[in-house]
Amino acid sequence: MSAVEAATSLLDIEGVSKGFPGVQALADVQLELRHGEVLALVGENGAGKSTLMKLLAGIYTPDAGIFRLNGEELVIEGPRHAQELGISIIHQEFNLMSDLTVAQNIFIGRERRTGGIFLDERALNRRAQDLFDRLGLALDPSEPVERLTVARQQMVEIAKALSFDAKVLIMDEPTAALNDTEVDVLFELIRRFRTPETGVIYISHRMEELARISDRITVLRDGRYVGTRITAETEPREIISLMVGREIVGEQRPASAAASGEPVLSVRGLTTRNLLRDVGFDVRAGEILGFAGLMGAGRTEVARAIVGADRIESGEILVHGRAVNISNPAEAARHGIGYLSEDRKQLGVLLERSVRENIVLASLRDYVSGLGFVNGSRIEATGREYVEKLRIKTPSTAQLVKNLSGGNQQKVVIAKWLAKDCEVLIFDEPTRGIDVGAKEEIYTLLRQLADQGKAIIMISSELPEVLRLADRIAVMAEGRLTAMLDNAEATQENLMDYATRFSSEGTIAR
Repeated sequence: MSAVEAATSLLDIEGVSKGFPGVQALADVQLELRHGEVLALVGENGAGKSTLMKLLAGIYTPDAGIFRLNGEELVIEGPRHAQELGISIIHQEFNLMSDLTVAQNIFIGRERRTGGIFLDERALNRRAQDLFDRLGLALDPSEPVERLTVARQQMVEIAKALSFDAKVLIMDEPTAALNDTEVDVLFELIRRFRTPETGVIYISHRMEELARISDRITVLRDGRYVGTRITAETEPREIISLMVGREIVGEQRPASAAASGEPVLSVRGLTTRNLLRDVGFDVRAGEILGFAGLMGAGRTEVARAIVGADRIESGEILVHGRAVNISNPAEAARHGIGYLSEDRKQLGVLLERSVRENIVLASLRDYVSGLGFVNGSRIEATGREYVEKLRIKTPSTAQLVKNLSGGNQQKVVIAKWLAKDCEVLIFDEPTRGIDVGAKEEIYTLLRQLADQGKAIIMISSELPEVLRLADRIAVMAEGRLTAMLDNAEATQENLMDYATRFSSEGTIAR
């Protein structure tokens, strides 16, 4: 019997169900977290992972089922009660107050006050620094959170969760905003936290991470328990098959050469005040141009400059060879350029609006008659079309987008630009936070769009994804284009080589 098999139960979940209006999110789910283990929890978007974790965190109340911690049955009465019981959760979407300092965010509601009135900032900062020293985190307790990068905000969230006397630590997609070095730091934190008295539930879509950090993997599908496997004894393909209930296509690359003909979009000498320097490239109809590079290399900034979200200092943008002036994303859309932002919450969807309203958001004028009447039946038909095409999990097109899972919200953003029928589509991290099965659907969809003659720019932090989809690959470092490679000559090794060629290391490779 292995050490994993011999471990005793820290947390048991039996027969848990949870429903919402029109949706049965969980049905008779079970889960066992053992002492001293990292249990990965996986499943497609909408499988029920986040709902189950919110039940554990006291955010939702179950309709049925039993929770046990160290053999004792629990009734979790709210988030604060969950923390008191030793259950801490790090949500995929950050829960930080940007105008407060790092230390204030970590200990909010638990501050020490002098005379019972005044906040003792020095004591608070010392307390935070002691925590950072123990965790090995290079954070400044007095720095406002709004000044931190997304990756460092993630570290604040982790420190906040670990500042409680946690027995069970739940991590929901904790590496989505981290680079490889930061992932290594996170995994070291997890290993330090894991003791014979504690355990970690780790939610992720990244199969390679599960092999590195988890002991066992539990799979949910459509709100039901499918099975649990020992990580070291299980191939990723078996886990994927359990997740999606169907075979997933292998990691093939584009079969055809890059498209020929006149460029649909051309960028010449693109320069911005703070980062981009003399960036230039072409994208042709039927082509997927991938952008690779490290965090902060300027990939997203190129997309934002093209669509007018960031100001250009110099350079020009041409559509079908004609220079265009674009001052905002709406103007870019009028020139046939659609932009799928990496930040779907802030820039992609209207959370308080329905699925169908979001899908037609960029093309709403097409649904208004000459007399100013909105054609609701056409909007409903378009909504249903893209819900079916993208397999968006929603009880109806009238569902508010805020009630969808993160991956399904991302699909709604993609549907919005597909409904607009732009000639040029810029996808910035189109599969971030999306499960393996949904990724395959989006990969297929992007290739179909290219085959239909769309010119596609795809920005991704995952090199295998870029290699899987792109006909050509532009590599960036420090705001410059350092290489433009055909897929046939591109490897993860040479992409990383060009991604780390900084200012003193020469010119672009073509």
